[in-house]
Amino acid sequence: INMNSTHCSKRINGGRKCLSVIYAHIQWYHYDLSRHAAEALLMSNGVDGSYLLRNSNNGPGCFALSVRAKDSVKHFHVTRRDNVYRFGFNEFPNLHDFLRHFANQPLLGSDAGTLMVLKSPYPWRVEEPSIYESVRVHTAIQTGRTKDDLVPTAPSLGTKEGYLVKQGAFVRSWKQRWFTLHRYELKYFKDKMCEEPIRTLDLRSCTAVQFDYSQDKVNCFCLVFPERTFYLCAKSGVEADEWIKILQWKLSQIRKGR
Repeated sequence: INMNSTHCSKRINGGRKCLSVIYAHIQWYHYDLSRHAAEALLMSNGVDGSYLLRNSNNGPGCFALSVRAKDSVKHFHVTRRDNVYRFGFNEFPNLHDFLRHFANQPLLGSDAGTLMVLKSPYPWRVEEPSIYESVRVHTAIQTGRTKDDLVPTAPSLGTKEGYLVKQGAFVRSWKQRWFTLHRYELKYFKDKMCEEPIRTLDLRSCTAVQFDYSQDKVNCFCLVFPERTFYLCAKSGVEADEWIKILQWKLSQIRKGR
């Protein structure tokens, strides 16, 4: 794939639109896919050595190469300046040379010595089955269907992320947190940029998810666990309904033993 294009003589919106035109021909370029969503996709549907390229939050010309290594996903910084791709101390004239190099030379993924080889590009467009299960979930909800209409054999594929306002356990104040749903884990972070979650909730211990009207707030719902009930508020009733339906679907799959 030759990325030495002259289509980018002009920077538009900090270079984002221009780069999107250039990378549109790369089937494994996922644009502004977030770190958490990349991990969810690769762990749910990828294999050891699956990889994808996405935009980094560090600015134009900065990307992240996300690679699955067995039971984890590693992220590597890639920069493009002066038509040259830089990865660590290596420089490549195009992405084809970049991939060819690391297809034969493993990447060192961590201090523990995890080695990875770029084997399988993870496509942005997928026919069937749909990899972007969150899109399928939203489509089903928006067309008046229910959680029962969703694909029953894919509980691990239903992913969702977004900001919710959560009530504290001891001081009953409300704070905005970034939530990610993957498999049976609902994690919340201080904000979208944080890598380590404040807490991980195992939905297999959750007994109910429902709208809640006991709080002095709108668009609230709650997750009931044996040790505590978590109260959350969405920015709109539609958003709250989407969270409730996908969480209830998860619980239904858990009860069916899937």
